Amino acid sequence: MEYKDYYKILGVTKTASQDEIKKAYRKLAVKYHPDKNPGDKVAEEKFKEIGEANEVLSDPEKRKLYDQLGANWKQYKDAGYDPFAGGGRARYSQGGPEGQYYYEFEGDPYEFFGGGGSGFSDFFESFFGGGARQGRGFSGSGGFSGFGANMTGSDLAGEVTISLQEAYTGTERIVGLGNEKIKLKIKPGVYNGLKLRAKGKGEKGRGGKAGDLFITIHVSPHPVYERKGNDLYMEAHVDLFTALLGGKQEIQTLSGKVNITIPEGSQNGKQLRLKGKGMPVYGKLSYGDLYVKLQVKLPEKLTGEQKELIKKLKDSFYKVYAS
Repeated sequence: MEYKDYYKILGVTKTASQDEIKKAYRKLAVKYHPDKNPGDKVAEEKFKEIGEANEVLSDPEKRKLYDQLGANWKQYKDAGYDPFAGGGRARYSQGGPEGQYYYEFEGDPYEFFGGGGSGFSDFFESFFGGGARQGRGFSGSGGFSGFGANMTGSDLAGEVTISLQEAYTGTERIVGLGNEKIKLKIKPGVYNGLKLRAKGKGEKGRGGKAGDLFITIHVSPHPVYERKGNDLYMEAHVDLFTALLGGKQEIQTLSGKVNITIPEGSQNGKQLRLKGKGMPVYGKLSYGDLYVKLQVKLPEKLTGEQKELIKKLKDSFYKVYAS
């Protein structure tokens, strides 16, 4: 597996705090988000890269393994995995009704999923580690050897990244598993870290049933909305006069444009709640709320006449409060 310096990718030091990592990630995520760089493949790859770096460094357990083991951190993390001893040979342990069994894989795990174009080769590499590519190729007769019969095949794991908009509406992904293509249906309201199970789509068992495929969902950050549970948070810029006098203002939500009412005399930082305009609650027919924080924008330049009017307003304002 190619080594990636996640600290360098996020532009932080190895002693950076979790808060510093979070701030660096959010800043870069907004800069390289696909919505801000439509059609830019370089920005798209950069966005994926910083997402990968954040996933590791924001998790204390993963970060510790990464600091100790570098690019090979994940293969040591998976329970029951015994690292490669060399020669393209790996040992994977699996519990069963008769105890603990060990399988040996000899060959190229990429071919298990139909080659590098299948989309699942990256998943398998992250599970077994890059050293697996030293093998001679996956044989049609099996490629795994072990003890016992009628044993369930091993489970496999993968990851899929979707946008916040896709998490709101629900989406689909077509993934390749050898000669088979699987349509992965993702329901509205899916959240970061949710694991989906494709039953019987894991490794084929020796005389027994196949294992399952588990896919972890990652929801990429959005340049406008911050998600907290099922609620969304955003900022809206309001001109001085609308904040003073009140009025209507159009904002964009994940379900479309809506008009919000700005109360008279709204202060900078005032938060408005739009009930039911947050994220769908996964598996339920309900929604979270959208919280809009007002950012009052002051005029940058004033004419002489405008300055005189504001001075008169100021004098009038203080006379009222003085009386």
